[in-house]
Formats: sequence, structure tokens, C-alpha cells
Amino acid sequence: MLRQVLQAGLRSSFQALGRFVASHPVFFASAPVLVSVLLGASFSRYRVEGNVESLLVPKHSLAKIEGNLVDSLFPVNRSKHTLYSDLQTPSRYGRVIVTSRRGSILDPLHTDLVLKLHRAVVQLQVPVLGFNYSFSHLCLLDDKNTCIIDDIIRALEDSQSARFANRSSLPLRYPITRLADGRMAYIGHQLGGVCTVYFHWSPVRRVRSARALQLTYYLQARGALTDRVASQWEQAFCGELGQFGAGHPELSLYPFTSSSLRTDFQASSVLARRPLLASVCVCLVLAVGCCSMRDCVRAKPWLGLLALLSIALSGLTAAGILNLTGTTYNSTYLGVPFILLGHGLFGTFEMLSSWRRTREDQHVKERVASVFSDVMLRYSGATLLHQVSLGLAASPLTNLEAVRLFCRCAALGVTVGYLYTLSFYATCLVATGYLETGYRHGCFCRRVPKKGALDTKPRWYRCLMYTRYQDETHSQTHSHTPNSTHTHTPNRCYGDWITNTYVKPFMVLLYLVYISFGLMGFLQVSQGSEPSSLVAMDTGTLLYARAQQRYFSSYSPVIGFYVYESAPYWNTSVQRDLLEYAKGFQRISWLESYLDYLTERNLSTTSQSRDSFTRMLRLSFLRQPQFAHFADDIIFAERDEGEEPEMAASRVFLVAKTTENKREEMSVLLDTLRRLSLTSRVRFLIFNPSFVYLDRYATAVSSPLRHSLMAVLFLLGLSSLAVVEPLVAVWLSLTLLSVQFGVLGFMTLWGVELDCVSVLCLISALGHSADCCGPLLATFSSGRGDSRTVWVRLALERHGVPSLQTLICYTAALLPLAAVRSNLTRSLFRCLVLTAFCSALHALAFLPTLLTFLPPAKKTGSRQGDRGEGEGLREEVECVEMVDSTRVVDQITTV
Repeated sequence: MLRQVLQAGLRSSFQALGRFVASHPVFFASAPVLVSVLLGASFSRYRVEGNVESLLVPKHSLAKIEGNLVDSLFPVNRSKHTLYSDLQTPSRYGRVIVTSRRGSILDPLHTDLVLKLHRAVVQLQVPVLGFNYSFSHLCLLDDKNTCIIDDIIRALEDSQSARFANRSSLPLRYPITRLADGRMAYIGHQLGGVCTVYFHWSPVRRVRSARALQLTYYLQARGALTDRVASQWEQAFCGELGQFGAGHPELSLYPFTSSSLRTDFQASSVLARRPLLASVCVCLVLAVGCCSMRDCVRAKPWLGLLALLSIALSGLTAAGILNLTGTTYNSTYLGVPFILLGHGLFGTFEMLSSWRRTREDQHVKERVASVFSDVMLRYSGATLLHQVSLGLAASPLTNLEAVRLFCRCAALGVTVGYLYTLSFYATCLVATGYLETGYRHGCFCRRVPKKGALDTKPRWYRCLMYTRYQDETHSQTHSHTPNSTHTHTPNRCYGDWITNTYVKPFMVLLYLVYISFGLMGFLQVSQGSEPSSLVAMDTGTLLYARAQQRYFSSYSPVIGFYVYESAPYWNTSVQRDLLEYAKGFQRISWLESYLDYLTERNLSTTSQSRDSFTRMLRLSFLRQPQFAHFADDIIFAERDEGEEPEMAASRVFLVAKTTENKREEMSVLLDTLRRLSLTSRVRFLIFNPSFVYLDRYATAVSSPLRHSLMAVLFLLGLSSLAVVEPLVAVWLSLTLLSVQFGVLGFMTLWGVELDCVSVLCLISALGHSADCCGPLLATFSSGRGDSRTVWVRLALERHGVPSLQTLICYTAALLPLAAVRSNLTRSLFRCLVLTAFCSALHALAFLPTLLTFLPPAKKTGSRQGDRGEGEGLREEVECVEMVDSTRVVDQITTV
């Protein structure tokens, strides 16, 4: 009884709202347009997101905390002797991978070209405010106030000098080599595609040839001016490399800077402008076609155009609100218009379908009120479901900023679109209703001539002005039922076919195949935490990432092993533990070098006291030229006067051998070392900048989807107690789960990884599938009196055509998106197409078949006319119509 009272109250409220909107069409048509124009002026505040890392990195992660601790202990500027590539990335830098088209990059010819390129980069000048800035003005300096350069450059310069002096140079070892000053240097990330050779007298591998070489130039950007200069230097750096590569075709250059990822990530929006315009045009043509009919009076082609105009105005209004609130834009927002398009088209086509089921002889206000009573309860429920799924993903519970911002923008757009459908599009229905009452052409708004006057016109004119009234007999007695539009029986061919006894087994088999392939893909879901997978194709970032994977994937990024508190390094057990932790890694360790130093001098490494261990380290070991760079790896804390300083913290650099699955191996290694740090007697942590992308990325990406799905199921369960028929919530919940499962499985089989873009599409798929399947389930579950098959056919008659129209327009609008050469739009296109495909399968094939033999059961013995959504018993009405030359003007009704 509570459900019936609430349903009746809500329907009455929407009916009154429909009358109110129809009574004030000018206001409800002009107010949305005026608001959109005013808010559209806020695009002067349009800003693009500049920090891509903040979008794609989990906001709350242990790796960020570890990174802050590492930066406080060992800042980049403190490393005066060397910087280890990928260990600590400064704010600005330029990087290039140089490969040889033929032969080794270490051949004399190629070596000379590489050094020539290095000199060109160092001498590069950028004019700013009347002063020419070069690399020497911007570079990070060592303790001798000279620019820090990669160790491979020093090795190549030594080799070139030895060649010019006709003497032998030091052999180049891999991945750790010894430089001319005696210092050990890791070059595993500076030399790639290496072929090594062993000699029986030496256990160390020597480099015979190499295919690639990577150079990095670190810049300082401490203030606004230096950051501006460094930004322009990065642009000049890329331009210089382009000119150098054009002049030396024997080399291939792949540049990358600190701003490359941001630029190439936002490039997807630029590349998608023309395809998005093509999407609008294609969708406009199909929407107009879907609203057209053979009957020129009942045709509503302008409603298709006005529906897209309503969606566009709502998107413009939402964008204006976001601009005024200081929101920055990024390329993931490309999916927002398609969410608004899908939800808006479902609402408008449902309203048009309900309008065509009303009686033409009713007043326009009553017809609009009937449409609101019939459609708005379902449409409001679908909008609320969108709000819950998107709103929860936009809450602070979401740990990924890109997902949170996208869902906030989409939720705002859906809300504004709902209000504009109630106001602007409803007034468009009112206007076309008056045209229909005035017996005017649905496209040209011209009054249709009488049948006698039309007979004298040309054949093409009669075809253009065709209306059903011209073929009706002029008998004055007709039989009608309330809420009936036509005297002819609707086309039920598809409903009869899909519910045929011989078709049902094939549909059930098709559903089993659907579940099987979905399960196959679900078991192969992989993470897509690599930022380069979201940039436009054929860009510098993607080309650089491919070269990096091809030539420098043999070793992991440099992992910093940080002991962040005082430890008894002189203790034998501590030394053994630290050496055991580093075992199996390529490493440059001050502890190992120091212990070897003591052993070479016949000094004990186990029986020393703390003071003697520290004194020998400070005053002897670190003062040797070949070991002086280890001073950057140890932090000494002053103690009382006269006492030896205490070792407060230290670091060691580790590099792991990897295979092609570099990212998965790094994730496993990170978890293993973190578990080890919890049980170790020495307090340590490990860090690399790439860990912020790996650390709990799967949880950060999938948690919004899980939260949204749980919120939607809770909402459906709650609504089943008050508003909707209980089994509607049950069936809709199962449908949402089935659609989500299918989209997730099929997108994996299609090559889409689980990243922020695919999760955004999965969240929006909750609302899209509810839009598509909700009306069908509501009509079927609320029916009484006939068999399941009869009610499935009736539900398809009422809602199959609007669903099919929406899916056609929506899918056609997605097709131009496939032409954009961007990994982000490719993932977006595939996921949205799969969402539309799976929703269409459930709405038009699976549900109509399963509902014919699964609950709810239909009661028998009721009247034949009891077939409405809460409309109660109907009575047969006999109407005698009085027809004039224009339109029905009166009727005499007997019950």
C-alpha cells in the first residue's frame, strides 16, 4: 500500500509539473538558453591541468610518504657528484635516446656524432628578457661548480681522447664501469642494447657493442623566472635535436622532457576536435531521422535537433559552472559529452514515444502532463542512479584524482541535463504539439491542405504532404481506449519473434556464450598504470617509451635503499644483513666499498668500535678521490663536543635484472622488499619515482567502481521498499552486474587494460545500462492479467523503439572517435562501444527471453484491459467523433 501511495503521489506530482511547464512555455524555453549563454562566457577562465602526475597517481599512497622522507634526507641538489637516472627526477630536465641505424653506437663515427650532439646541447642558448641563457646557467652544479653530466659522456670523451692520442683507453664494462678517475659508475640506463663479451682472466663483462645511448641534462627551476627559462630551454632542446637528426640521418633521436608527458597527454583533446564535430553531425542526422515519420503531421524531425540542442546547452552550462569554480580541464573529460548524450537521448526518445501514445484530440497541456506522469518517474530514477554512481566516485573516498574530477564533472552535467529535459525539451514538445493540433507539417510548419485541394497538386507534393487523416474513412464512430494513439495495431514482429518458443533456446545459448567470453576476459585483466599508455599516438612521449622498452628494459629503474635511522654499521650481524638484502642486485654500495677498503689495508671489519669505524670512514675512506662521491650517500649527525659524529642515515643504490614484464616484476619486488622491511632489525625503506604509479594502483583504480556498484545496489534495494516494484530492483541489479561483467571481460579481450579511463567508462556503464533496461523491466514487472510473453511483447512495443533509437544514435556518435590517433580515445571508444553493445544485448535479446519463463509470475483472471503501470482497471470507451475539415473539435463519449 505504501508503494502504491508513493507511486500515485509521484505520478500526480509529475503530472502537475507537466501542466505547469506547458502553461509557461516561453519561460522554460528561454531561461535555459539564457543561463547557458551567460555561463558560456566564463570560458575566459578556461585552464588546462598542468600536473599530469597528480591526476594519474594515487593521491594517498605509501610511496608518496616515502618519497617525501627521501627528499628531506637526500635532496637532489645535495648530490654534488652524480645523479642516478630515474632515482630522483628534478623539476626540469631534457633527455634523449640516441640509436644508430647501422652498427654500434660506440663506433668511432657514432661516438664523435654523439659528442658533437652533446656540445650542441650544452652551447644551446635561450633569449629571455634580453639575456641569453645556456645550459651552464641552468644546470645542476657539483662541488667544483661545474655542470653535472652523465658518466657515459665522460667515458666517451676519455675514449675519444685516447683514440686521438693513439693510446688505449679503459675498457667499458656493463652495467657498472670504472671511470678514469677511479670512480665506479652505473651506466645500465645510459647504454642500451648492449652486447658483452667475457675474458677468462676477468669475471667482469666488457662491452663489445651497443645499439642505444641515453643522455640526461638536469636543470634548476627554483623560481618563476628560472622555471620559465627552463621551460623555454626544453622547447629549444627538442628543436635542436630535430635539426640535428635531420642533418645526421645515420642516427635516430628520441627526445623527452619534463613537460612532454603533459603536452602529449593534452594532445588527445586537440586531435579529437574534428572527430567530435563529426560525431555531432552524424548523431544529428540520425536523431532527426529517428524522429521522422511517413505522416507529415505526426512527424517530429525538429525534436531530434532540439534534443541535441538541449544536451549541448546542459553541457555548456555545466562547463560554465566548472570554469567559475576554478576546475582545470584534462583529456579524460572527452568521455563526459558521451555520458550526457546517452542519458539525454534515452530521456528525450522516451518522452517522444510516450507523446505518440497519447490521444491527438487531447489538449496539449494534458498530453504533456500525461507524458510527465508516464516517463518522468522512470527517468528521475535513472538520473538518481547516475548521480549515486558518479557522485560516490567523485567523493574524497576516491584515491585517483582523474577519476574523481571526471565523475564530478559528469555528475554535474547529468543533473543539469535532467533539469533541461524537464524544462527546455518539454517546451519543445509543447510547441510541436500545437503544430500538430493546428494540422501543420511537422518539418515545414505549413498547414496541410484539405484532401480535395491536395488531389490537384503534383505527385511529389502529395507525397510530401501525406498524412494518415487523408486515408481515414469519414465514419463518425470510432472505438478508443484511454492513452491510445492509433487505431491500427503496432508492429509486433520483433516481439513475436524474440518470444518464439524455437528462438528462446538460441538466446539462452547466446547468453551462456556471452558469460563464457566475459569470464575469459575477466581472468586476464591487467593493470594499465603506465602514463605513456594514455597519450596521443605518434608523439614524442610514446616514441621515447617504445625506445626505452626496446633498449633499456634489461634492468629495473635504480632503487634507492634508504636506512633512515641510526644503525650499528660496525656490528657484524648488521653488516651481514645489509649485504644479504643487496645480494642479487647490481649495486653501488658505500658499505661494500668501505669493507673492501678495510680488507685491502689489513684492517678488521668486525672488531672495530663505533668511533674507530666512523673515524676511519670520515677521515680516510671518503677523502680518497675514487670514493669521495659516497659522501652524498651518508648523513652524519653531530654529537657532543669531542665525540665522533653519528651516522644518522645512509643509502645504497640497487638495480634488478628484469625481463619484458618489467612493470609486473617491479610491483612484486616492491611488495617483497616492503614486507622484508617490517621484519628487519635495520629500519629501511626503498623508493623510486615510478613507485608512486605502482603503489596500490589496482586498488586505487578499482575502488571507485566497487563503491559505485555497491551504492547503486543499495539504492535499488532501498527503492524496492518504497517506490518501484520489488522485482524491478532485483532484475535491474542482476542486469547491471551482467553488463559490467561483460564490458570488463570483453574490453580485456579487446586489448584494453584496467586504468583510469576504462574505470571511468565502467562507472558510467552502470547508468547507461539502467537507462536502457530500466523502462523495459518496470513495464513488465508492473503488468497484471496476461501471460509473461504478452507483457514482454507489450514492454518491447513501448520501450524497444526508444532504446533502439538511442543506441543507434549513440553508437554512430562514437564511431568518429575511433579515428583519433590516441591511446586515451582508443580506450574510451572501445569501452563505450562495448557498454552500448552489452546494454543492447540485454535490453533487446537476453531480458525479453529470460523474462518469459522466470519470475515475476502474472496473475490470471483479471480483466483484459488491466495492462498499465499502476493505472488500475480500464474501461472500454466508445467515442463518437465530430470531425470538421481541419481537426477533431468535440466528442460524445458513452461508457
